[in-house]
Amino acid sequence: MNKVNAILNNYKFKEYLIKNQECEKDRVFCRHNLEHFMDVARIAYIMVLENNIDIEKEIIYSAALLHDIGRWKQYIESIPHEKASYELANDILSECNYMQEEKAIILDAILNHRNEKNEKGTFNYIFYLSDKLSRGCFSCKVQNECKWKKEKKNLKIIY
Repeated sequence: MNKVNAILNNYKFKEYLIKNQECEKDRVFCRHNLEHFMDVARIAYIMVLENNIDIEKEIIYSAALLHDIGRWKQYIESIPHEKASYELANDILSECNYMQEEKAIILDAILNHRNEKNEKGTFNYIFYLSDKLSRGCFSCKVQNECKWKKEKKNLKIIY
């Protein structure tokens, strides 16, 4: 997990994480922070194991750490955050010495983490589901104010 820790300690990653925090300081809904990133990573890893998908744990955690890192750009510049995160992640992955094949998998997952039409049984589909399943709607204090449709909300634990 040396490369994952390289991301975690990358100065750009830290800067973007702070920018996310600043943009969401008054947000009452789910936040795009390290806790969310780690929840997505852990859920995705479990689902990858359960579905016998051949993908390295380091790839899963890397994608999870970076998938929402550009959320601040959506707030400030109205750039869809999956596209902003893709661009920002590309630089960070290069700085952290990821191989081209690793980068391709991670960046594809980031770019498609909001795409509900990902092919079932693929890593991108699992990553998409993990992002959604990471939200604790069932215990959210502002659940009734959330813009998510009721059928998208996590009102029960899926296991």
